[in-house]
Amino acid sequence: MERGKTTSDSVVTEFEGTMLRNADPFSYFMLVAFEACGLIRFAILLFLWPVITLLDVFSYKNASIKLMTFVGTVGLRELEIQSVARAVLPKFYMDDVSMDTWKVYSSCKKKVVVTRMPRVMVEMFAKEHLRADEVIGSELIINRFGFVTGLIRETDIDQSVLSRVADLYGDRKPQIGLARPPRKTISTTFLSLCEDHIHAPIPENYNHRNKQFELRPLPVIFHDGRLVKRPTPPTALLILTWIPLGIILAAIRIFLGSVLPLWATPYVSKIFGGQVIVKGKPPQAPTAGNSGVLFVCTHRTLMDPVVLSYVLGRSVPAVTYSISRLSEILSPIPTVRLTRVRDVDAAKIKQQLSEGDLVVCPEGTTCREPFLLRFSGLFAELTDRIVPVAMNYRVGFFHATTARGWKGLDPIFFFMNPRPVYEVTFLNQLPVEATCSSGKSPHDVANYVQRILAAALGFECTNFTRRDKYRVLAGNDGTVSYLSFLDQLKKL
Repeated sequence: MERGKTTSDSVVTEFEGTMLRNADPFSYFMLVAFEACGLIRFAILLFLWPVITLLDVFSYKNASIKLMTFVGTVGLRELEIQSVARAVLPKFYMDDVSMDTWKVYSSCKKKVVVTRMPRVMVEMFAKEHLRADEVIGSELIINRFGFVTGLIRETDIDQSVLSRVADLYGDRKPQIGLARPPRKTISTTFLSLCEDHIHAPIPENYNHRNKQFELRPLPVIFHDGRLVKRPTPPTALLILTWIPLGIILAAIRIFLGSVLPLWATPYVSKIFGGQVIVKGKPPQAPTAGNSGVLFVCTHRTLMDPVVLSYVLGRSVPAVTYSISRLSEILSPIPTVRLTRVRDVDAAKIKQQLSEGDLVVCPEGTTCREPFLLRFSGLFAELTDRIVPVAMNYRVGFFHATTARGWKGLDPIFFFMNPRPVYEVTFLNQLPVEATCSSGKSPHDVANYVQRILAAALGFECTNFTRRDKYRVLAGNDGTVSYLSFLDQLKKL
């Protein structure tokens, strides 16, 4: 093989500041600290931010990244970091991807991503969403007990990157190197191995010889973690300051919601910063002797059926599967726990409909992103009185759902937000010709309801299920095992 020969259609790109618009990895270590360990490590890393910044200012970038790595990861198990990298970080990475860089990067066949962060924090996102072939980053040192020491194997990160890129390509040279200008980073030494050097930010009108590129990276459909916003230093300080106030506010909101009549709750919630936006016309309560209406809702948080009851001004039972015992205790409406045994669940739902209205979320689990999961067709078999309801919400600080954490905290985190907003859109009751009475299959009815709800919200329909979500976020199939109070206390 001839030395120096170029590997056609190949690219090596720097992750921070090039593939991502933001060049500072501090907020991603903050996410690892918060999600994998908790508030104390989160606060310690934030208080060290001035030291980390000074190290960067005086060009001790190796020292700053090593300090962030140590504080953010020491004492954790590698599986905990992998869990955060799989379930939490991709959403924040995706929001920061530079599309101008992506156009050049995606036009090449062989793709290599270089990062100053530990490889484990970037590899899953780069390979699953950016379609990278290789990810080169620092390697964490794990002790014999399986815990991360907080140290990395490389003494000089930049020279390590250079040698590993050279080893990867051997006697050939990558065609394109993407990185920040040399004055802004010392990690651009790998550019010396590339034929073409392109510095970020990439010009919008850059004309690459291969004009075939993918429009966007693979979207993030499943996302976990409690924080809504990327914890930059100002945002993290605001979150730490707000948490004590948020806990008090959540306690007041939950107390008032449990003692006030349902019809009064939306009006009182405005005093404490909450808002419920209602669109469409809700149906009247069923008269005596008539079966109830089945409200088929999109599932955004466990608050969906509760907010629907507030809007209707009456208590409407909801079928549930995986909510915690604490959530059931705090719930101001009756809940009907399903078993995932089809015949048993069908009998329960029929019984409830004979007594009045009922709320069901056929996705079977929540989804935060603008996608709807596949709808179960069970509801379509049991009644023709189906009213689709499009539910959506907005929060500022904390997500009210989790796949990896304790679900008992979901309502508390929801009410800790300064101004939670819920949107409830009632669609028209399905005409008889759109139900199973006209000969349509339950599968067709469920797909139709999914499509009209997605259209009302501006979301996309998917065929993903609860099992897919939990495999991505938690590494299991989402099967619920009911724990004793002592076991739940240990988990908390």
